[in-house]
Amino acid sequence: MEHIIENVEILWPKVDRTYRFDNKEKRSVPCTPTEAGAEYRTDFLMDSDTAKGLYGLMLSAYKEARDDDWPEKFDVPFDKQDDGRFRYNAKLKGAYDNEPTRKPLQVDADTNKLPDDFRLTTGSTGNVCVIFIPYHGGVGTGVSLRLKAVQVTELAPEREAQSPFGKVKGFTMKDDNPFVKAAPAKEEPVTDDIFGEEEVEQPKVAKSKKKKAAPKEKGDLSSIVEGWDD
Repeated sequence: MEHIIENVEILWPKVDRTYRFDNKEKRSVPCTPTEAGAEYRTDFLMDSDTAKGLYGLMLSAYKEARDDDWPEKFDVPFDKQDDGRFRYNAKLKGAYDNEPTRKPLQVDADTNKLPDDFRLTTGSTGNVCVIFIPYHGGVGTGVSLRLKAVQVTELAPEREAQSPFGKVKGFTMKDDNPFVKAAPAKEEPVTDDIFGEEEVEQPKVAKSKKKKAAPKEKGDLSSIVEGWDD
C-alpha cells in the first residue's frame, strides 16, 4: 500500500546515497549499498491531524496483512514533540539479498527530477511517499514506512557548522593573522621639481638693524610674573 505524507518538515535526510551508523564515531557515515546497516532514510515532523490519519492507514494495512498469531493492533510509534507535532521516519535498505535497491526519487515542486547528487537539507518542507510494510516477529510488531520518493516544496538553507568552544585568551585573526594585508604606507605628495637636485641660491635680504630696548626696571618684571596667576 502506497501513501503520500504531505507537508512535513524534513529532518536529517540521507537520500543522496546510502549511509550506515558508525558506533565508533557515533554518527551516520556514507557507505556502499551492500554494507551492513546501509540505508536511505529521512525523519520528518508532522502535525497532529496528519499523524492521526497516518496511524489509521497504518492500522488498516496491518489488519489486512495480519495473521492469527499476530496481536490485534500495535501502539502508536510516533514520538510527540514539545511543540505538539509528531516525529517519525521512513527508510529503505541499501540492498536486499546483496542486490542494491533503487535509490529513492527526489523531485521539486514541479515534479522535475532533481540531480542524482542533490543533497536535501534538514528543515526543508516537502511530501514523502512511502509504502506500508506490516511486520511481526523478533523486532516487534507494527508497520514500517519504506521510503520511495521525496518531493521538495521548500528548501532550507544548509546549516553552518557551530563551534563547540567558548572564547579564550590567545591567537585571534584580527591580531596575528599573517595573511591580513597591512594598510599601505602613506605616500608623500609628489611635486614637479623643474629644478632637479641643484641648489637654488636664495636672494639675500638686507637685515634691518633694530635698536635694543632699554632694560626694564625690576618693578616691571615683578608685575608680569604676578600677572601669570590671574
